[in-house]
Amino acid sequence: MANAYTKAGVDVKAGYEVVNRIKKHVEKTKRLGVMGALGGFGSCFDLSLLNVKEPILISGADGVGTKLLVAISENKHDTIGIDCVAMCVNDIVSQGAEPLYFLDYIATGKNIPIRLEQVVAGVATGCFQAGAALIGGETAEMPGMYKENDYDLAGFAVGVAEKSQLITGESIKEGDILLGLASSGIHSNGYSLVRKVFFEQNKFDGSTLLPELNGKTLAKELLTPTRIYVKTLLPLIKKNLVKGIAHITGGGFIENIPRMFGKGLAAEIIEDTWPILPIFKALEKYGKVPHNEMFEIFNMGIGMVLVVDAKQKDIVEAKFQDQGEKVYEIGKISEQKENLVIIH
Repeated sequence: MANAYTKAGVDVKAGYEVVNRIKKHVEKTKRLGVMGALGGFGSCFDLSLLNVKEPILISGADGVGTKLLVAISENKHDTIGIDCVAMCVNDIVSQGAEPLYFLDYIATGKNIPIRLEQVVAGVATGCFQAGAALIGGETAEMPGMYKENDYDLAGFAVGVAEKSQLITGESIKEGDILLGLASSGIHSNGYSLVRKVFFEQNKFDGSTLLPELNGKTLAKELLTPTRIYVKTLLPLIKKNLVKGIAHITGGGFIENIPRMFGKGLAAEIIEDTWPILPIFKALEKYGKVPHNEMFEIFNMGIGMVLVVDAKQKDIVEAKFQDQGEKVYEIGKISEQKENLVIIH
């Protein structure tokens, strides 16, 4: 059967090799609650071991979009897994969850064990940064679906929160303060436009040195991993110091920030209160993208936006400073007829 499968383009032995290669990376992510070993038909986690009185499970699934095409073209696969984890765990921590475990899915045209090990090693690094266990996943070799060097990557995260510590946004009111945490770059959204601007319209390649990027190649900038904010945010969440959290992903400021609060409120953003990263200035310049549209697509240097009570702002800022985290006061909540974002 294996011989017939090989003739169909699926290398069963390579699949076994991938499993053996990734075990050491998975082992580094073990945490309290993990049950069993890698390789079963299902993955188990013992929730009863956690000190949570009223546990609410929060889950999220995501991928990294066409940022994968940049990784494939540059033959650099060791950080794209961090992006996949970040997209999932940053979403669930925004609702107050501590990530518990993660599963990945990789579909590829040809199973190349060394390459897939690099991808999973990145996933394991992301899980370690988030405090989540990598407890399972799936690798599918699909020669009829993907070209030999192509692959897709997706992930699924589950976290837990005390019911009393869920971030719902229900208490957000006029006068609350908006704080921003810096992004590491573009993160993992908007890459269809990014690739069009740099590679199609301007004919740059990964080795291009743009003056705006201060000596970094374009490939290095574009493959900078998405920041994982879990360990930065959890201490504040557990002390009920945060009213709302918006993960700035696809849709940028305009779509994501209003997801925190109800009707009749608006977020007033003061643009000059944080440094817009050079990559966004380059995108705007070389793509001739209208400035206001940049806020509808990208994070513009702010990966997370928090809503805090004005009376607790100094406490929150001090806690971030204790972590060595730079935080920016970027605006406030106001009353408006429409649920929107106003950028001054």
